Amino acid sequence: MNAVHVLNDAPLAPLTTFRLGGPATRLVTATTDAEVVEAVREADAAGTPLLVIGGGSNLVIGDEGFAGTALRIATGGFELNGTELELAAGEVWTDAVARAVEAGLAGVECLAGIPGSAGATPIQNVGAYGQEVASTITEVIAYDRTTGETVVLDNAGCAFSYRHSRFKADPARYVVLRVRFALEDAGGMSGPLKYAEVARALGVGTGDRVPLATARETVLKLRSGKGMVLDPEDHDTWSAGSFFTNPVLTEAGYADFLTRVHDRLGPDTAPPAYPAGDGRIKTSAAWLIDKAGFTKGYGTGPARISTKHTLALTNRGGATTADLLALAREVVDGVHAAFGITLVNEPVTVGVSL
Repeated sequence: MNAVHVLNDAPLAPLTTFRLGGPATRLVTATTDAEVVEAVREADAAGTPLLVIGGGSNLVIGDEGFAGTALRIATGGFELNGTELELAAGEVWTDAVARAVEAGLAGVECLAGIPGSAGATPIQNVGAYGQEVASTITEVIAYDRTTGETVVLDNAGCAFSYRHSRFKADPARYVVLRVRFALEDAGGMSGPLKYAEVARALGVGTGDRVPLATARETVLKLRSGKGMVLDPEDHDTWSAGSFFTNPVLTEAGYADFLTRVHDRLGPDTAPPAYPAGDGRIKTSAAWLIDKAGFTKGYGTGPARISTKHTLALTNRGGATTADLLALAREVVDGVHAAFGITLVNEPVTVGVSL
């Protein structure tokens, strides 16, 4: 463990976009895959709890911190072979998207501006504006803590679904080392636009293609307007982005939800509804939060709803994780009381829970 950087009683808050959470007993920063594997094996052999940190954009760490080894993955690697892209887990995702666009390759341009590391993208099946990484990931190289081996999982083996994967289902088993993508050379054009808001902003129809750089810039502008692009000066970005996932309901569940909506907001109110496969319907968490009375900027303490987007909970400076969770619970309880739907948090919680 001589080559890696080790700190004891190390602050973790600066490694998260929330800027919240207490210290780790020990912080190891690994810059190669071998160092990552070595750090994981050492912790596992000693029976030490392990927390893996990439970009820290999807983490809520308790105020007590983490009693164990926090492993910060700071590996680098962007390898392009034709339309095949391989990223090291520690690569900054938004930079990787920019480089793919510069190379003229489509498939991830609408995922521009999403904070965090490349290694985190398959865990969450990161998606936005009509794209998700499940549609372009071909393989994930990961260290399997159960077998002690480095393994390669193909797309089917990752078991992707909405904001979910095999890695998220069994978070203690795999540590992602590298991610491989199959992108598309469409002559400098984007993939077919699937998201109406992006198409509207560009003055085109869904299904149309636009120049790659134009698609990326439009998404960045839309995200910035919602406080979803990191900016140290803007407290609306001291967040984990979307704090709750969009609920996916059965047909019966949606019918019950619709009855509550009409009772509360009137018979002409039509909530957002998108087909989610298997007869299920996805609705909007942001809409639910707003209509339950939690509008932009809601809150009086140091943790409040973003002034730009109801789906982001933010640290206005000086907040604690306890402040953040109190606000999150208030929103969850309010939405459930109004609409009978229990929102699920998107960020990973460490040492705490809703």
